[in-house]
Amino acid sequence: MNLSVNFRLAALGMAAGLMGLLIVASIVLSQRQAEQLRLQLNTVDSESFGIAEHFKDSLRAINNIRFRYTADHDPAAWRQFLNSSRKLDDWLEQQAPKLLTTAHEKDELRQVKAAYEDYLADAEQMHSRDQAKVAPSEALAELSGARGQSQHLFDLGQELAAAHYESRNQLLASANSTLTQLRHLVLVLLASLFVLGVALAVLVYRDMVVPLQVKLVESQSLAEHHEKLASLGMLAAGVAHEIRNPLTAIKAAVFIQQKKFAPGSADAADAELVGREILRLERIVTEFLQFARPAEPVLANLPAQLPLREVQRFLAPELAKKNIRLLLEDSNSLTVKVDGEQMKQVLINLVQNAADSIGHDGAITLRCRPGRKSLTNGETDVVILEVADTGRGIAPEVEKRLFDPFFTTKPEGTGLGLSIAACIIQKHGGALQYQTQVNRGTTFGIILPRSAT
Repeated sequence: MNLSVNFRLAALGMAAGLMGLLIVASIVLSQRQAEQLRLQLNTVDSESFGIAEHFKDSLRAINNIRFRYTADHDPAAWRQFLNSSRKLDDWLEQQAPKLLTTAHEKDELRQVKAAYEDYLADAEQMHSRDQAKVAPSEALAELSGARGQSQHLFDLGQELAAAHYESRNQLLASANSTLTQLRHLVLVLLASLFVLGVALAVLVYRDMVVPLQVKLVESQSLAEHHEKLASLGMLAAGVAHEIRNPLTAIKAAVFIQQKKFAPGSADAADAELVGREILRLERIVTEFLQFARPAEPVLANLPAQLPLREVQRFLAPELAKKNIRLLLEDSNSLTVKVDGEQMKQVLINLVQNAADSIGHDGAITLRCRPGRKSLTNGETDVVILEVADTGRGIAPEVEKRLFDPFFTTKPEGTGLGLSIAACIIQKHGGALQYQTQVNRGTTFGIILPRSAT
């Protein structure tokens, strides 16, 4: 899995986790607000009931004292009346912070205070007239008026308690608004979490499952291909082995007969032709055996330029006859762990293919360079041996079957050269790659793990 996929998976996972935390936080917050609302409603209910009862009881006690004073004109009763009325007035002032939350409560509290002040003012006037010795009939009329004021105050006290109770509706509305917002937030977070889950599933399917399915199909195809090649290799090995023995006998017989023919005669020419064809058959049989039973490489640390230099010395004179230059570029001292003979075999095959692509009048360049590639054991430092030509390039329809065994575009080819080369490189823990442009040339690269010097 590449870094980009890991980053996107981590980002989506973190986003989903954050969404989950936000949802949990929203639920916890809503539970806390619901508990606070319950406590506040209980407080408002108890306060409303307490206001009504306390005001009613205090006013009833004050009325009783006033009526007793009116009947007895006892100065002690009057002092008790003043003390109780002062306490009720102080209590009303203490309730103001609780009762000034809504306009209705403010209005009711203002009416209660105004009525209570009128009540106290009437009581003062009554006390003044009592000092002046008013007639009993007047005192009775004042008591009747006091009863009316008391009833009015009782009613106002009930309305004040009712107004405070109604404030719970405002509290409920505010709480409902907050809870609705939290509910919407949770729904949005759940929708976002669902979208993130879908995105995560799509990402996992697209970047993990699909590639694995493709790799599985490729692996199955490759396994079938290898199975076919193995069967074909066993058949080829058996056929090649059966052909080699009689071919050796035929070659010996032709060599003996060739000595009997006069040089330059038609029989001698025929014998030479048969000898060449026998050599071609031997080469084909050897390639069949190499493909069917590839030898294990004998690895040794070698300078990377050594097999390139030996191949140049071996093939340069022959290629010069076609006016094809075989060039070797100088490079830094790089070391590879290879089987020298097998590596020369691969390079010779690539150079001969390059020469066939050029035909005549061209150049083939051999070089080695360092690099970093991904091989079977992961990304590592490598040495790349390159064979670059100025030939015709590889046609697209040929590229599709370039490494297929027995596929060839040469009239006398077996189609095993590149297959054998790829197999040898694979046994070295490397890979064979190429780049081509039609009518511009082709560059084959042998990628090998770099060895410590």
